[in-house]
Amino acid sequence: MSPHYLHHTYQEQQPPVYSAPPATYNPPKIDTPCSYQPSAGYESFRDINPEAASDTTPFMSSSSFDDKTVRRGFIRKVFSILILQLLFTFSLVCVFTFSTLVKEEVQTNLWAYLSSFIIFIVVTITLSFCKSFSRRHPWNIVSLVVITLSLSYMVGTIASFHDTTAVVITMGETLVISVTIVAFSAQTLYDFTICYGVLLIMFLDVIMFGFFCTFYYLYIAKVAYGCLGALLYSLFLMIDCQLMMGLMSYRPNPEEYINTALTIYLDIMVIFLYLLGRR
Repeated sequence: MSPHYLHHTYQEQQPPVYSAPPATYNPPKIDTPCSYQPSAGYESFRDINPEAASDTTPFMSSSSFDDKTVRRGFIRKVFSILILQLLFTFSLVCVFTFSTLVKEEVQTNLWAYLSSFIIFIVVTITLSFCKSFSRRHPWNIVSLVVITLSLSYMVGTIASFHDTTAVVITMGETLVISVTIVAFSAQTLYDFTICYGVLLIMFLDVIMFGFFCTFYYLYIAKVAYGCLGALLYSLFLMIDCQLMMGLMSYRPNPEEYINTALTIYLDIMVIFLYLLGRR
């Protein structure tokens, strides 16, 4: 080839000269309702889709119980409230039992007992079934105090009709049973929380058995009824203790420490009244 042909070909293959830089693509700005928080470091899923976040809230609250700090704080709150309730109730029972003047005054004024019963039922139902009310401070604390006062008066009034020695022995038995069940619930590997439906059936059976014993009095049947009732209420206490500790299948919400303390307190009071009624 000639040099003139090569020079002509090279000039034809040279790229064109651009006088201006290529235009860049600028995407349009779209205003979104979600706000960005620089301090958080990430954009919350709840800001993107609030409805989906509300659906996952129970899961997050139950999974937060896996944290040992949250669980220990929850158990500490429940036990602190429970100990104060039991100290007040059993102290009032002792006053109603040992003081002759108070015993006679309580036994003659049954209208106070009925008033306490009505207050106890109304406030307990409200606190148990109204979740927004049970988590609203300080109304949940006030409701728990009202329930403790009313139930303590009722238990003290019932105990005043029994012998002083029998009341003291029953209090000791109740405390021993409660401490034993709490200790067993803390170390056992068997999940009793899945047996709640079976216990409800057993509860109906014990009621029917007690109704049968009222018409046909037998000493063996009376002893069997007492043992079955004590076992049944102890199992209810065990299940509620396992629910409180959050180590099994079912776990409460960490914000439900008021209802959890109330449930265990009612279980212990039922055991006390049942054992006292068997004497």
